[in-house]
Amino acid sequence: MGIIGFGAFGQLTARYLLPYFRVLATDPSPNGDTVGGVIMTDPAKVCRCDVVVIAVPLSALADVCRAIAPLLRPGTLVLDVCSTKMRPAEILLAELPPHVDLAATHPMFGPQSIRAGTRGLKMVICPLRGRSPRRIAAFLRKRFGLAIVMVSPEEHDREAAFTQGLTHLIARILLRMEHLPDRITTRSFDLIRQAVEMVRHDAPGVSQAIESNPYAEQARGLFFAEMDAVRREFRP
Repeated sequence: MGIIGFGAFGQLTARYLLPYFRVLATDPSPNGDTVGGVIMTDPAKVCRCDVVVIAVPLSALADVCRAIAPLLRPGTLVLDVCSTKMRPAEILLAELPPHVDLAATHPMFGPQSIRAGTRGLKMVICPLRGRSPRRIAAFLRKRFGLAIVMVSPEEHDREAAFTQGLTHLIARILLRMEHLPDRITTRSFDLIRQAVEMVRHDAPGVSQAIESNPYAEQARGLFFAEMDAVRREFRP
């Protein structure tokens, strides 16, 4: 297993896959962080792995794909983990050679939400080329109990614009209202705060990718329209 990009999600991936794979990793901008058992090496060695996970921001994906294209072996499975899927899928198909298998993926969890374990968490897989994506889906179901959702990149982005985009939008608003009460609260309010905490420390690239979803503007527009309707209901 090779990982390109060893930030928060690259490291999270390594920790969970080390019991099952020999893990090699590389990072275009190394910061010195390591995970015990992971072999930090150069991109050429990472690209000789059977599975290569590209864990970089969407803004860097095309450049990374162009750089690794000549290094990949026939039959390698290449995955991305960006928060949108239509644009990453286009990049993977355009920039990587036809002799590699491809899947655009989106783990619907992160370091915060995975603390209670992986079972039942969702992972979206958009098969793009080859049979390997379905094999990796079977592995993830069996070993981690993940709920695998197999859809097209367009289906993912259409739904994620609401389920992920609105979550981050509401969290962004509530984070601007710091010092909210934490003593006299309801269970429902506590759950809202818990949801906000899950995304509070997301890397800037995550929010940028979510906002780049081609359906995000539509989702925000519907949300704000309903907010305006509710506001009018409160007017005397």
